[in-house]
Amino acid sequence: FIGATESGVPTTLGRGGSDYSAAIVGAALDVDEIQIWTDVNGVMTADPRIVPNARSLHQLSYEEVAELAYYGAKVLHPKTVTPAIEKKIPVRVLNTFEPAHPGTLIVEKAESDGRGTVKAITAIRSMNLITVAGRGMMGVPGIAARTFGAVANVGANVLMISQSSSEQSICFVVPESSADEVIAALRGEFQRELERHYIDEIHGMSHINIVAVVGSGMRGTPGLAANVFTAVARSGINVIAIAQGSSEANISLVVIDADVTASLRAIHDIFELHVPTEQRSPAHTAGATA
Repeated sequence: FIGATESGVPTTLGRGGSDYSAAIVGAALDVDEIQIWTDVNGVMTADPRIVPNARSLHQLSYEEVAELAYYGAKVLHPKTVTPAIEKKIPVRVLNTFEPAHPGTLIVEKAESDGRGTVKAITAIRSMNLITVAGRGMMGVPGIAARTFGAVANVGANVLMISQSSSEQSICFVVPESSADEVIAALRGEFQRELERHYIDEIHGMSHINIVAVVGSGMRGTPGLAANVFTAVARSGINVIAIAQGSSEANISLVVIDADVTASLRAIHDIFELHVPTEQRSPAHTAGATA
């Protein structure tokens, strides 16, 4: 898809550019519904190329689809729903090759029957886990600010953050393509602390992926995280790092390349995401460990 820069130079719109354009125009016209036509039956519970029994979702909230898009789901670009959110316009994702299929309706607050706590899972690949660690970090103000200031200065995008309660380490995930530059920037920022051994190490771990478990119904659901970790443990998968925001709409796990497919399939199975929500057993949907 072709567009132009502010100076009139022809350029491509990039991934999701046409969808984003449709959302902008729809919001400007204050339409009743924005339709995005693609090559799949709406938003799926997982990537069907990885999880063969993934199914289409009837409804998602703006929050849920934004989380899925941010963490790697390819149906919509993360920016696509932004104009619709501002005007509270529903967005429907439909299949060009199967136009009779209802697809997925994205609204401000999706319908819930109390069972669909987890809506979908996704993964973002080719990441690097950066760790800044040292006993001299404990109780020292400004370490996190300096860390992420250095990352921002090289223009790297941080996709996930985890910090130990002892304050002895901070780890975060950046794209693999940015890792070397980020590590160099951090070593420059903390050169004095490294020389004095206040910080013991700054290093990266390659070939890792973020697996994201998404659903606004996850809020306040006891045992849900236990189900996630039970699923991956049964598959013999080591979770390297975890993170959950205060919104509780997403749990993120860091796993190595070799474990990402098994992680997605195991989590999809334990929450019975291949089964319509009204047919799922409460033990698998409410978060009680099976």
